Amino acid sequence: MYTPKPIDTSDIQLSRELLELREKIAENVHDVWAAGRIAEGWTYGEKKDPEKKVTPLLIPYGELPESEKEYDRNTAFETLKLIIKMGYRIEK
Repeated sequence: MYTPKPIDTSDIQLSRELLELREKIAENVHDVWAAGRIAEGWTYGEKKDPEKKVTPLLIPYGELPESEKEYDRNTAFETLKLIIKMGYRIEK
């Protein structure tokens, strides 16, 4: 059985600037996902139907429900924290 073992990043605090970057990354994550779905033939529909390749999430990031935005934000948040944890620096 698979047991996920993510690297513990609970000791990493992100600066205000990196928290702002998190939102941009989250939006981009959604756009990359949406572009991939569209390339696979998925279209917008009010109810998800994998057989018909229809999903209600093929909308701009800003129009997503907060629960979906949080999924993308968490991906971005944990990625940024992992980068810092691994000893890298992010500079503008």
